[in-house]
Amino acid sequence: MPASKGSGEAAMIKSTQTVISVDNIPITSVLSGDDKRILVDHPVDKDEAVILSLGYKQEFKREFSLMTTFAVSFSVLGLLPSIASTLWYSLAYAGNAGITWGYLVGMIGVLCVAFSMGEISSAFPTSGGLYYATAMLAPPKYKALLSWLVGWSNYFVQVTGTPSVGYSCASMILALVQIGNPNYTYETWHCFLLTIAITAACAVIASAPTKWIAYINTAATALNLIFLFISFIVMLAGNNRTSQGLPRFNSNGYAWELDNFTDWPDGICILMTFMAVIWTMSGFDSPFHLSEECSNAQVATPRAIVLTATVGGLLGFVFQLAMAYTIVSVPDAINDELGQPYIAYLNQIMDQKKVMAIGAFAVILSFNMCFSCMIAASRVLFSYSRDNCFPLSRYWCKVNNVTRTPVNAVWANWFIGSILDILMFGGVAIDAIFSVGAIGSFISFTVPTLLRITYARNTFKPGPWNLGKFSAPCGTVACLFVLLMIPILNFPQYRGADNTPDLMNWTVVVYWGSMLLVLIWYYVYAHKIYKGPKSNLDRDAVISGTDAKDVINAVISANRNVKFGPKGSDPEKSSGQIDNKDDEKKPEKVEIVG
Repeated sequence: MPASKGSGEAAMIKSTQTVISVDNIPITSVLSGDDKRILVDHPVDKDEAVILSLGYKQEFKREFSLMTTFAVSFSVLGLLPSIASTLWYSLAYAGNAGITWGYLVGMIGVLCVAFSMGEISSAFPTSGGLYYATAMLAPPKYKALLSWLVGWSNYFVQVTGTPSVGYSCASMILALVQIGNPNYTYETWHCFLLTIAITAACAVIASAPTKWIAYINTAATALNLIFLFISFIVMLAGNNRTSQGLPRFNSNGYAWELDNFTDWPDGICILMTFMAVIWTMSGFDSPFHLSEECSNAQVATPRAIVLTATVGGLLGFVFQLAMAYTIVSVPDAINDELGQPYIAYLNQIMDQKKVMAIGAFAVILSFNMCFSCMIAASRVLFSYSRDNCFPLSRYWCKVNNVTRTPVNAVWANWFIGSILDILMFGGVAIDAIFSVGAIGSFISFTVPTLLRITYARNTFKPGPWNLGKFSAPCGTVACLFVLLMIPILNFPQYRGADNTPDLMNWTVVVYWGSMLLVLIWYYVYAHKIYKGPKSNLDRDAVISGTDAKDVINAVISANRNVKFGPKGSDPEKSSGQIDNKDDEKKPEKVEIVG
């Protein structure tokens, strides 16, 4: 780069030279505190200035807006397929109470987590935001360890998201096949192969260029809202309850009634149903992982997070309320031989044609959700590999030259997910990938929030979108909610002699066992190579403040005039045009950003 390394040495100046003063950008980064300046040979906008100051190159095209980012996260949320997939943890635990007031109470804690994450994302708008923020907010002695654990916890969420959604999609398809063809015999290997095919197709879509992905997810979000609305109307106005000799809707008492189908007290039972709302709502972190592809990221990213959580939460509650007022028999829906409570519920209140049509809506949206999950997961693997957090990181942090997306990371995640889907041959063990998605996500979501309201409460630099005086109260509620739910999410439905191996909650093995291995690996070897987030900028692009002054001095020494900003302004904090009297057609320029 053109900077000189000593006070009398001249420097070569390119036609355009931008100097970014890291400490003057209102963020905390791996480059902060050392009077670092970054030199680039082109003009930069605000988004690029921020990501460079965080220590990373601008490698993606910023082709996502607020609405297209929201489109991806809303697709990841996948309300209809998410609700259909998690009825085992709401309806099957607490009856209608699990999908009505239980869901509503759980959503309060979830929204506090989402709002706190929005504030964090505005301060650290990078695709590895959760673990990057953890490293920046943690005590220096523990930043590597804590960011390592948060990074892996969040990655476990991402890598299990696609296979769990793919499995759910395949299960609904096969349940519809059973309705359409009573002679069909379900086999586990049918579901496995169908899941692999679904996720492979999703990997192809997730490998597409950013602009294509933005268009596809915008269409997917429109389908989400349209299909959700049509399903809602048909459930309420098109059900056949009256032809069964039943009233059009259930009574208030039945719709909000608690039926405890667990071996635990009622209070614990309701808390256990929160797994459904936590898993359903966990997709609101997707904008964080797409922040390096979003314009005006410090504002658009937190807005997309909050918009996803609030809109998704409210629509999910209203939709499940319609289910509670129209379901004929909760026990029959749970125990139906179809093996899919949502399809079994539809079968209770509709004729076969409507069941097939409304069920098909859930299948289509589940497919949309699957490739959206894969998009988010690939960005996580890419960003963490950029800091050497994974084995073979040099392969997963590559951006494809054609699509400008991390294609290697997409297919690596697909391969791992395909291995995880083998758990379906273990019966209930497949449910563990849903539990991992709940517990792993909210632990990784909340650790930076906990650090922000404790150790870093006086040093945290909020971004342009922040909670102000509500930051500490909101963060406290979020942390207490997650602290309460960590043990609850490990509870099995039954206890004592009733808790047989095929009914056990395997989260304690799948999630905590994996995290234990990650911790052991860190202390045995990884601590030697992983020191926390690191800059991937070229070494000669990052200079000290003195060298930055030499850049300007070199231009002046070449008999060119430097015109700075407003009269009396500090040259180090201004932008200026360098007049080239010899060649007015190609004026050279030094922009001081920050």
